[in-house]
Amino acid sequence: MTIDLSVPGIGVGRAVGSCGELLQGVTAKDRHFLVTLPIRRGTVAVFEPSEDDIVVVPATKSKARRLATAMVARSTVLRGGRLTLHSELPEGKGLASSTADLVATARAVADAEGRTVPVGELEADLRAIEPSDGVMYPGSVAYLHREVRLLARLGTLPALTIVTGDEGGSVDTVEFNRTAPRFSPADKREFDTLLRRLGTAITHGDLATIGAVSTRSAVLSAASRERPHLDATIRAARAIGAAGVVVAHSGTTTGILLAEDDPGLREQVVAAQQLCAGFACSVAVHHSWRPGPHRVPAVDHTHSLSIPRTESSPR
Repeated sequence: MTIDLSVPGIGVGRAVGSCGELLQGVTAKDRHFLVTLPIRRGTVAVFEPSEDDIVVVPATKSKARRLATAMVARSTVLRGGRLTLHSELPEGKGLASSTADLVATARAVADAEGRTVPVGELEADLRAIEPSDGVMYPGSVAYLHREVRLLARLGTLPALTIVTGDEGGSVDTVEFNRTAPRFSPADKREFDTLLRRLGTAITHGDLATIGAVSTRSAVLSAASRERPHLDATIRAARAIGAAGVVVAHSGTTTGILLAEDDPGLREQVVAAQQLCAGFACSVAVHHSWRPGPHRVPAVDHTHSLSIPRTESSPR
């Protein structure tokens, strides 16, 4: 039997989430950036081509509908279809749920066309919709979320368990990014330094420094969003031997970073769950996503930029 490749088939796309950000701030050159912490939970999208209008399930995923509609309008083989999203990520909590939905959607629609969506095309589409996280790239990256552009690839993180507490409520990412954080020039120079430190630490698998940078970023995030529990959480995390604290800078999640190869991990997880229960309405356990030879999402690998330096920074 001959298969007609010109006829679109069912497309499937996947994308991981990010457990807040290891670092988020503004560089000395006033570029807003974040550093992703990819986790194993995410979104799977299924696109079933048809001659009908675009239908999205759940119907509340209006951004995914907008993206699918734009891609189908450009397509030479698609006319319409049904997009179904299966997400493990709660919305408005800072786990990159919206970007994961959109990336998975783009990959599913492109898959139905029999192609892989180039990252440049994907970012152009996302740029027209909302600020986005860098979860379309494998590993941890520094990402210009307001510009929807890659800043630098940082590499694969050490294996981590992250125990998170949800402070309650939700944060609208688009609305949050309309407000400029109140960072001083000194803060911005510090963000440049922290980004360089974090990049070096990820390259060398230095979890202590990764945790220290993430914790400092959590403290600096108080300029944008109050976190009354943060100081006590940091002290308690140190007491149980955690690597550090991570927050969703534009979300409601605070997490405790734990090394998965620590012999006392089980006890640390229990202690971290109790710690988070003290300030959170719900507690969850996540694991870092580490790309492997058969698990790397299909993206364009031509994008790679150096981490910024400032004139006052040591070289």
